[in-house]
Amino acid sequence: MSTATLSPAPAAASVRSADDTRIGLRSNLRHLGALTRRNLMRIKADPESMLDALLVPVIMILLFVYVFGGAMASNQHEYMQYMVPGLLGTTGLNLAMALGTGLNTDFQTGVMDRFRTLPIGRSAVLLSKMIAETLRAVVAFVVLIGFALILGLEVKGGPLALLAAVGLSLVFGASLMWVSMLLGMAMRSAQAVQGMAMLVMMPLQFGSSIFADPSTMPGWLQAFTKHNPLSALADACRALINGGAVGNSAVTVLIWSAAITALTAPLAVARFRKRT
Repeated sequence: MSTATLSPAPAAASVRSADDTRIGLRSNLRHLGALTRRNLMRIKADPESMLDALLVPVIMILLFVYVFGGAMASNQHEYMQYMVPGLLGTTGLNLAMALGTGLNTDFQTGVMDRFRTLPIGRSAVLLSKMIAETLRAVVAFVVLIGFALILGLEVKGGPLALLAAVGLSLVFGASLMWVSMLLGMAMRSAQAVQGMAMLVMMPLQFGSSIFADPSTMPGWLQAFTKHNPLSALADACRALINGGAVGNSAVTVLIWSAAITALTAPLAVARFRKRT
């Protein structure tokens, strides 16, 4: 009798497992909305998590414009017009890399163990984090641009060009979020993720045209700067905001974004399914 009672259990588990792998589009969207709301509620419950998005852009502008502006350009206003558009890219990079640390912490604290027991689409977990982080980036861009306008930034290209620069920065930042999440799942601790993120961010940020004209750099560094996607992003945003010719910079950014996403997104999803 005991054998007859227990025998249906494996079959039921097998059916449930098979059903979990065939979640419809409507269910996936519902899960995505619920998880995104959860991530936003976590930010609301922990407002300090927004400090980097609110304060880092302000500190970066004050530090570089008023400390280095006189040395980098003939006057601080001229340097602001050069540097602030590039900060859109580096702000998106910093926030994107922070995503991996949060994901690693979720694994360490057991949050992902709870998701493992639920019949939800695995990709919805990652996409919901990307959406929440994108909204944080939008807030950071608003603070950055608003503070720069107060200090005298001129948007010569007009509002639509400014929106295009923000949109381009968001697209590139979203591609880097996949890299960050992959690092967050590959590293054993949040500290390791932060250390690896710094190794990625520092050369990309300072080996680019964000803070200085590449023509002032040594030849070997100019070669790196020329192929650095952040240089293309900074040049495109600078042209849009200052009313210059964008040229191939925007196309280069889009190509880099598509290539990074195509390479790292499947790896991140596969790694997440393996861990959960």
